[in-house]
Amino acid sequence: MAAGGRSFDTWLVSGALGVAGLLALHSAVPNGIGRLGSLLETFLPWLGAAVPVLACAALVLRSWAGLLACLAPGTVWLWMFGGVWFSSPPGPYNLTVVQHNVADDNADPAGTARALLATRAGLIAVEELTPAARPVYQRVLDASHPHRAVHGTVGLWSAYPLSDVRPVDIRPEGFPESWRRALRATVSAPGGRIAVYVVHLPSVRLGPTGLASAARDESATLLGARIAADPAGRLLVVGDLNGTVQDRGLSPLTSRLHAPPSGFAFSWLAGLPVARIDQVLARGAEVTDVSALEATGSDHLPVLGRVLLR
Repeated sequence: MAAGGRSFDTWLVSGALGVAGLLALHSAVPNGIGRLGSLLETFLPWLGAAVPVLACAALVLRSWAGLLACLAPGTVWLWMFGGVWFSSPPGPYNLTVVQHNVADDNADPAGTARALLATRAGLIAVEELTPAARPVYQRVLDASHPHRAVHGTVGLWSAYPLSDVRPVDIRPEGFPESWRRALRATVSAPGGRIAVYVVHLPSVRLGPTGLASAARDESATLLGARIAADPAGRLLVVGDLNGTVQDRGLSPLTSRLHAPPSGFAFSWLAGLPVARIDQVLARGAEVTDVSALEATGSDHLPVLGRVLLR
C-alpha cells in the first residue's frame, strides 16, 4: 500500500473513532472551560452526520479500513438515538399540553394564539408573554380555556380548573425582582390532579469564550430543588429550558423528571430547527409523545406533549 493510502486510512480511522468516542464519552468532556461539555451535548445527535461523510470519503479514497471504522460511530449513534429516531407510534394519553415560547417581538400574536388553539390541547403554556400581547391571547383563548394563570412573562391557559396558583422564584443571583419567569398551578384534569410548572430559564449565548450558561444552570438548580420539595404525586414541567435534556447543565432539574422517549422534535430555531430546548417533562406521569408543530410568528416552534395520567 502506498504511503498516501496509509495516511488516508489513519485519518479516516482516527476520525471515525474520535466521533464514536465523543458520542459514547460525552460526559467526560470537561465543562470548566467555556462549558464545552454542555455545548457538545446540546448538539449531540448531530454528530451522527459525520458518519455518512466519513463513509463516503472512505469509499472515494478506497480506504476499507476507514469504511470499517465507520461502523463504530454508526453503532454508538444507533444505540444512543436509534430508539428515538425509529420510535413506535404514540402510546395512550389522557392529557395534552402545547407549550410555546411565543417571542416578545412576535408581530402576529393573534395568529399564534389561534395556532395554539387549533391543537385542541387541554393546556396551553406560553413564555415571553408581553403586557401588550397578553390581552390578545386572552381574547383568543379565554372562551375555550377559561382558567388562566399568568406571572410575569409566563402564562398557562387551561380547559380544566386551576387551583393553588403561585409564582415560583428561580431568579439567579443578581437578577432583578422584575425577572419573573416561572409559575406553578394545580390542574384538575380528567385523569386526576397534577401540578404544572410553566418556566422559562435564562438564555444562553455562544461567544469566543464558549457557551455562557451559568445563569441558566443556576436557575435550573433552583427549580430542581423546588421540584424535589414539591409533595405533588404527579407533576409536569413545561417551558423553554434553553437547553436539551442531554445538557448536563440542566441535570439538577432533568435528573428528577421523565423525558419523552419518542422523536427529536427539534424546536429551535424555527426556520432551521437544530435542537429541542422547549420541553415537556414529567414526574409521576408519563409523557408518551412529544412533537414539534408548524411555525408561528416566533423564532421557536410550538411543542405538543401527550401525557398519560394513571
